[in-house]
Parts: sequence; C-alpha cells; structure tokens
Amino acid sequence: MTYWLCITNDENWKVIKEKNVWGVSERHKNTIAKVKPGDKLLIYLKQEKVGDETKPSRIVAVYEAASEVFRDSSRIFKSPKGMGNETFPLRIKLKPVKIFDKPVEFKPLIPKLKFITNKRKWSGHLMGKAMREIPEEDYRLIVNSA
Repeated sequence: MTYWLCITNDENWKVIKEKNVWGVSERHKNTIAKVKPGDKLLIYLKQEKVGDETKPSRIVAVYEAASEVFRDSSRIFKSPKGMGNETFPLRIKLKPVKIFDKPVEFKPLIPKLKFITNKRKWSGHLMGKAMREIPEEDYRLIVNSA
C-alpha cells in the first residue's frame, strides 16, 4: 500500500467530498498513474485567504483509492487562478475513510515529518505538485494527530 498527500484548495475539497473523486492535470499523469486501489490519500488544503481570514495549511481527510486512473474531462473542479480552463481529467474514485472533525494543522507537524527534509523551506516539497508519495510513518503521524 502506498500513502499519498493530495494537494488542493478549499473549493475543490468541497467537490472531492461531494463526488468522492480526485483529479489531476495531464502534467501529473506519471504520479497519479502510480496510485493503486487500496492506497490511502490524505487531503491537504493549501493556506489560502478566504475573505479576511487566512486559513492555515491543513489536512482534512483520509480517503482510499477505489479505482484505477480514468479519464474524464467534465468540469467538476474549479480551476485555480493561473491554470486557465484546467479540468483535472486524470481521476480516481475515492472511498472516504475518515473526514476529520477538526482539520490537522500542517505546520506544527513539519519538524516530525520524514518526507520534508528541508524543514526551513518545507513548502518546496509541495510546490507545483498535485500529489506526492509519503512514508507510512508520516501517514500514521498525521492520522494520529487528528
């Protein structure tokens, strides 16, 4: 089993929750191709400003991959600024494992996470990625923090 951190925003998190589906753009096809049914996916929301409030980066749920990758270009996800008309056509069906009552703040976990080797420039481990593989140890740390 492989563990993944799936990076998204507040708006697309609503879509994931409603439709139980995860999608990435073409340029991430090699990454999503490695996801197998049964893998665990943590949903990570980037820090963003909502109205006057800045919401910290946080992890909101655990899902299990429930399908192989499939292609669907229907417009269900919202394109983030600067991504044009991206539909995130490479998708996998998800099965909810646990939606956290209270999101797990990401920054306090950084000193303990193995996959973040440069603790000072930690965001570089996530920048420009839709998803990335993480060690089981990090997965357990996050889930047990919820």
